[in-house]
Amino acid sequence: MIGHAEHAGDMQHTRAIQRSRAGRWFRSEKSLPLLLLLPSILMIAGVIAWPMIIGFEDGFMNGTLLRPGTFVGLDNYVHLAASDDFHNALWFSVVFAVFNIIGCYSLGLALALLTNQHLPGRGFFRIALLLPWIVPSIVSIVSWRWMIADERALINQVIVGLGGQPVYFLSDSHWAQATVIVIKVWRSFPFMMLSLLAALQGIDRSMYEAAEIDGATARQAFFHITLPQIRNISIVLCLLMTIWTVNDFDTPWLLTQGGPANATENLVLLAYRYTFGRNNVGLGSATSFVTLALLMVIVVILLRRKES
Repeated sequence: MIGHAEHAGDMQHTRAIQRSRAGRWFRSEKSLPLLLLLPSILMIAGVIAWPMIIGFEDGFMNGTLLRPGTFVGLDNYVHLAASDDFHNALWFSVVFAVFNIIGCYSLGLALALLTNQHLPGRGFFRIALLLPWIVPSIVSIVSWRWMIADERALINQVIVGLGGQPVYFLSDSHWAQATVIVIKVWRSFPFMMLSLLAALQGIDRSMYEAAEIDGATARQAFFHITLPQIRNISIVLCLLMTIWTVNDFDTPWLLTQGGPANATENLVLLAYRYTFGRNNVGLGSATSFVTLALLMVIVVILLRRKES
């Protein structure tokens, strides 16, 4: 009994010490950052983490929007691996992202270099070139659709007026893919231009002056000073543009709704069609998490490239 009492006393003493240490930690300055971040952490967990957990669980179920369904293991992922719809959506997502990044970066860098020069009206052009990015997506995309919808649309009237034949931009698979990519580039290049312009203005001008004294040409200065100096921001911008393009729902949906013949259906539209068109939440969730896994691989590769 005496030994038991001594043991209980030791336990109480230990707990008292632990409570005292915890109280001192909460009152110390070290706890302040965590306490300030705690509401944001709880909000992120509730808004992002919890729905992701539920969605990940749904990927292993065969439920619908109204019925939870039963556990089917990897059946949904096996179905995706053998699905032509998934292969087509994956292929278009890759093409969509690659051409959008190339187009946005090339056009954005060219315009950033141009507007970085001391030209008359430079401020006006900087603001005007931001309009495609500022205008809400539904307004800009519906306006484009109105201009290219059929043979009576504005652009086709111009083509016919110049002696050409109408182009069915949204009815032919190849033209529809090209149209979606071009309009996406048009909507996205201002962000790339603005970011690259900020990076160009951060380059030390003395480097160009030294290169000019050494006899370097403008081309040599561009490849040996400008590009290396904006390399890291370029990788980050390409990373962001990849994520935004793969996850872009607005552009292909508002233009073609994934058609014709699913030619412009990317992985996000496919997940939407599985979930709401076929009422198969399991396949929709599986498609979403395959997309997430692919993006995570791309993020890791690009970040390692940035650090190397």
